[in-house]
Amino acid sequence: MIVQLFAGARELAGVASISLELPAGATVAELRQAILSLHPGLTPLLARSRIAVNQEFADDSAIVPEGAEVALIPPVSGGAAP
Repeated sequence: MIVQLFAGARELAGVASISLELPAGATVAELRQAILSLHPGLTPLLARSRIAVNQEFADDSAIVPEGAEVALIPPVSGGAAP
């Protein structure tokens, strides 16, 4: 499975995507742990980030289907320009 990284996650990991294997029936929480095992530098960001599975945000108990499109979406801050 390929996990696409965006914004700060991409910067911290130094890559645009992560390739990893999960067992059948793995949850989003297990996916988070697999990401951390490959890129421990994402620890401070991952807890605050959302995981999208097949273009929909998923909670940690959701099952990640085989072949799913997965994205790690860090929190975004911003505001109006002066």
